[in-house]
Amino acid sequence: MEGHRSVERYVKWRKLKSNIILFFTFLTALYGLIWLIWIVTDVTVKGFSNLSLDLLTKDPTPPGVEGGGLKHAFVGHFIITSLAVIMGVPVGIAAGIFFTEYGRYSRFVSFLRNLTDSIVSLPSIIVGTFIYAVMVKPVGHFFALSGSVSLALLMLPVIAITTAQILKMVPDSLREAAYALGAYKWQVIKDVSLVAAKRGILTGVILGIARITGETAPLLFTSFNNNFTTYNVFEPMASLTVTVFVYVMGPYEDWHKKAWAASLILTLG
Repeated sequence: MEGHRSVERYVKWRKLKSNIILFFTFLTALYGLIWLIWIVTDVTVKGFSNLSLDLLTKDPTPPGVEGGGLKHAFVGHFIITSLAVIMGVPVGIAAGIFFTEYGRYSRFVSFLRNLTDSIVSLPSIIVGTFIYAVMVKPVGHFFALSGSVSLALLMLPVIAITTAQILKMVPDSLREAAYALGAYKWQVIKDVSLVAAKRGILTGVILGIARITGETAPLLFTSFNNNFTTYNVFEPMASLTVTVFVYVMGPYEDWHKKAWAASLILTLG
């Protein structure tokens, strides 16, 4: 009888402890959610109130003069990000294929994969300073292409790891069936593995693009900024993130309004 009561007390204590932990977990999640909602709401309200067509179609006015837009930053951001995607996506997918299809049982490839995993969480400013040292400093000036390279390095490990994980989920029976029909390895990869994993790989590409869209630190060390619209990737080039940083730190109210609008566009993008 005493043993039965002891078990009941133990079960009640376990339930109480579980409920307490669940309650504090809920409070923690709610705390983070409240701040997220507050930030998104603040950006949305202040951003929408300052959105205009001029923001997208006009170049900036001189400091202290109201009006104008951020055409130079939108154009520059599109060019820098597009070049980063062109460089990062194929290499990232190829790395993911290599990790899974060619080096699944290799210790060296396992080491490379673990290294890639660690690079995913590497602070972006480290990548920016590295590219500054190897590309910007030898040339002697900032230029947009170096910014694209730094962003490509940031998105590459995200795409590589996601691609490798998705390809691992493709059943080996599909590959074995293709081999049994006489297909070469490259044909199996192209027509079986990649076809089966295409949706997951696309998700990885989207995650990689999302990783770099809002980056500021690496661009401060590479493409820097430009007050004019330029299409030359070997010159300093404006970007939305750096422009928002500059405008937020500036003393002009008109700059702050444009920064809110640009922040909303970055958030929605």
